[in-house]
Amino acid sequence: MLDAIYIHIPFCVKKCDYCDFLSFKSTKEERKKYVDFILKEIELYPKYNYNTVYFGGGTPSLLEPSDVKRILSKLNINENAEVTLEANPKTVDYEKLKGFKEAGINRLSMGIQSFNEKFLKKLGRLHSSHEGEEAYFTARKAGFNNISLDLMFSLPEQTLDEVREDLEKMVSLNPEHFSIYSLIWEPDTKFFEKLEKGEYKETDNDLEASMYEMIIDYSTKMGYEHYEISNFCKKGKEAQHNSKYWRNEEYVGIGIGASGYIDGIRYKNKMKFTDYYDSILIGKKPVLEVEEVNEEMKEEYRHILGLRLLQEGIIPSSTEKYLEIYKELEKDGFIEKKLGRYILTRKGIFLANDVFEKLI
Repeated sequence: MLDAIYIHIPFCVKKCDYCDFLSFKSTKEERKKYVDFILKEIELYPKYNYNTVYFGGGTPSLLEPSDVKRILSKLNINENAEVTLEANPKTVDYEKLKGFKEAGINRLSMGIQSFNEKFLKKLGRLHSSHEGEEAYFTARKAGFNNISLDLMFSLPEQTLDEVREDLEKMVSLNPEHFSIYSLIWEPDTKFFEKLEKGEYKETDNDLEASMYEMIIDYSTKMGYEHYEISNFCKKGKEAQHNSKYWRNEEYVGIGIGASGYIDGIRYKNKMKFTDYYDSILIGKKPVLEVEEVNEEMKEEYRHILGLRLLQEGIIPSSTEKYLEIYKELEKDGFIEKKLGRYILTRKGIFLANDVFEKLI
């Protein structure tokens, strides 16, 4: 059943030095125009009933609450649906957050990345550590009782103690959910340029593993459930929208460069504003490329994505190929069987990419 929608808001005040997402600077007028086209694109799809809505970016919190309300009013949203908006601390204040809440947003995903001024500067973030904290407290004051925070680790020259300090600070804020990602060196970013010039060095593998181990141990000790490789939550506060991706469920993707998955077809929208707008003006979905997901690919996606869910895992496929792979992975201590489902072991979590490669 298709009951999820992702809406891409491609605008940022400034691109962060590590980021390769599709994002652009914009004026208020350009953002208004873009929302007008988002509304038109939504009309090109059937009227699904949504249980999850996710505004991602970019920086969706650059939109006005009235624009978010316009978009949400266009959708059939079920009662008790999870409606998430990603927010940058530098782009919100009490009035704006209150406006988002009143518009229908009931979950915030806030990009903190670090509480250390040195790393915020390196990352090219606009907010200070204090502003990150203030934005969180302001969101609470505005009525948000479901907040997720994003943190990064394995940053250039970061020590284990510095990761621990970031984590302790974040846990002390008591968010319902947090995501914590190791830095990925993406080509065509300022970080990658500095890596190639020798200004930055990648974190040693053993040190990165120690950082991740400490993150898992400390977070679970503090009452958070490690439910997905990079995600932790309080009981019952899993990210419902993202969990649909990991369960390989279908969803609508709206906006420039957005991806979607409908009726066995994965698609990606056009990446240039002119192309995106021109398609919508003639009443055509602004799709750039499609991939038909056959049964074999669907099964592959199901295994690779499903194993990311550490409590849920995957019911093994009856096909000989997967039975053999799972037997081998279990023998090598990467996975174990619990209540008829395979889940990653501690060893498997640390070597997850190696496990996924065997499933391809």
